[in-house]
Amino acid sequence: MSLRLKEMVERISWFKDGVDYEILLFYESYDIGATAKVVAYNIDYGQNYVNARMKKMERAGLFSNEGGVYELTDLGREFLAGNVSEDELPEP
Repeated sequence: MSLRLKEMVERISWFKDGVDYEILLFYESYDIGATAKVVAYNIDYGQNYVNARMKKMERAGLFSNEGGVYELTDLGREFLAGNVSEDELPEP
């Protein structure tokens, strides 16, 4: 599945190949609520950078954020499953 995910991330202009792919890969493996600090630690990127990228993906509807804890939305799960085309994903 990760190759399909990498191809999807590469096709969407506002995604950052490395960090956004790693964030989504983390959530593909662990569908949990997690802070940007936890995600950053697990994917080996800086917390502030991860938080900025997750906020952008939140604006696109892929994540919800309650009190600093990010969770996949239904749209985010559908995106990871390959059921959302790049045209269907809103630009943040």
